[in-house]
Amino acid sequence: MEIQVTFDADDPRALADFWQEVLDYKRDEPPAGFDTWQEFLEDAGVPEEQWDGADALVPKDRNGPRVFFQKVPESKTAKNRIHLDVRVATHLNGDERMAALEDRAMELIAIGAARLKRFEPDNFTRGHIVLADPEGNEFCLD
Repeated sequence: MEIQVTFDADDPRALADFWQEVLDYKRDEPPAGFDTWQEFLEDAGVPEEQWDGADALVPKDRNGPRVFFQKVPESKTAKNRIHLDVRVATHLNGDERMAALEDRAMELIAIGAARLKRFEPDNFTRGHIVLADPEGNEFCLD
């Protein structure tokens, strides 16, 4: 079984650009027999004004879920009921861990993320940072 993570988006391409950097993924390739997605969409009869309606990313090694971005007419209005934990410091603890999370948070803020909250390590957690992508979808650096 495979899973795909789907994001509703105002601008699928821009959101895919952001998440490509976060996840170190690559753009999904067009179906066999087509050199570009444009060729595929033309052949499928999709009107040109709808070509910006979706985008997709896949892991570079194909080991992990595909991430799909679909254009929707409405904006995000409430907190996510599900979110991604981007696990960038699983091998670290304490101050070293939080410093690594802060470094990655600053990199992602530079490309459009927003910082929401930092959770310090305690008796129950190792600490994490909550960010939002450019369209407001929350995710954690863990």
